[in-house]
Amino acid sequence: MKKPRLIILTGPTSAGKTNLSVMLAKEIGGAVVSADSMQVYKHMDIGSGKISSREMQGVEHYLLDVLEPTEEFNVVRFQQMAQEAITKIFQDGKIPILAGGTGFYIQSVLYGIDFTSQADDMEYRRQLEELAKKEGSHVLHEMLRQVDEVSAGMIHENNIKRVIRALEYYRFTGEKISEHNRKERQKASPYDFYYFVLTDERQKLYERIEKRVDDMLEQGLVEEVKQLVESGCIRGMTSMQGLGYKEILDYLEGNISLEEAVYRIKRDTRHFAKRQLTWFKRERDVIWLDRQIYKSDEMLLKKMLAEMDNKK
Repeated sequence: MKKPRLIILTGPTSAGKTNLSVMLAKEIGGAVVSADSMQVYKHMDIGSGKISSREMQGVEHYLLDVLEPTEEFNVVRFQQMAQEAITKIFQDGKIPILAGGTGFYIQSVLYGIDFTSQADDMEYRRQLEELAKKEGSHVLHEMLRQVDEVSAGMIHENNIKRVIRALEYYRFTGEKISEHNRKERQKASPYDFYYFVLTDERQKLYERIEKRVDDMLEQGLVEEVKQLVESGCIRGMTSMQGLGYKEILDYLEGNISLEEAVYRIKRDTRHFAKRQLTWFKRERDVIWLDRQIYKSDEMLLKKMLAEMDNKK
C-alpha cells in the first residue's frame, strides 16, 4: 500500500523556515504543522517568533496557540497532537508540512518513536529535582554523562526535564535512552517523506539571530513576559524555559540587568542554532537547502519542488 506523503521543513532558528513553509503549502496544497516547543502556547507570540495570521496568507496552521502557558508540553504530547493534526490534513485532501526547529519532535513523528516503555517513577524524579535545586543542573548533567555520554552531549544541562527523563530511563531499564532512540530511528517511517533542512553560512545565521532578538525587544518582549508572570506563570513551568523567556524573567526578578539578559539571549540562541545543525547532520535521508547556493526563497522553493518531482 502506498505510504502517505509528509514534507518536513526544518533547520536552525532564524534560517527563514516560516515564509518558505507558507510558499510551499500554497504551491502544493498543503497545511503546516508547527514542530516548535514554544509556539504551541497562547500569549507567547514575540519570544517564540510565532507566525502572524497575515503571514499565514490563508494557509492552515496546526499546533499554534492551543495550550495555556501553565500547561505541560513535551515530546510525547507533541507526537500525539501532531499525529492527530496530520490525520485531519490527510482527511481534508491536503499534504502535511511539518515545519519547525525541534529535531526530536520531528523525529518522534517521522519514525513513530515508541515512548510507552519509558519509566515513570515520581519518587525518583522528585529526588532528582531536589538535587538540581540544591546543587545545580550541572550535577544532574554530570550524572547523565557517567551513564550515557551520547545523551549528555545532545541534551543541554539547563534542560533539566530531559536530563531527568534520560536518568529515569537508564535507572529503570538498564538501557541508555540514546540507544533506545537510536533503535527507534532505525525503524522504517510510515510516511513517504521529504526531509528538507534549511541552512546558511554560519556568520549570516548569527547576524539574523542578533537582529531577531533586537526586533523582539522593540516589539515588546519584556512586556509579554511581564504579562505572563502576572497571569500566574512561574520559573519552573515548561513555557518559561524557552529562550528569551527565562532570561527576561531573570531581569524582571532583579537578578541581572536588561543588557545582560539580551546578551544571554543572543549568546544562547547562537549556541542553540549550532546544536540544531549538529542534530540535523546526524539524521538520515536529509536534503540540505543552503542559502549560499539558493539565494532567494523562490530559488529554494524551486529546488524543493524539483526534489519532490524527482522522487515520484
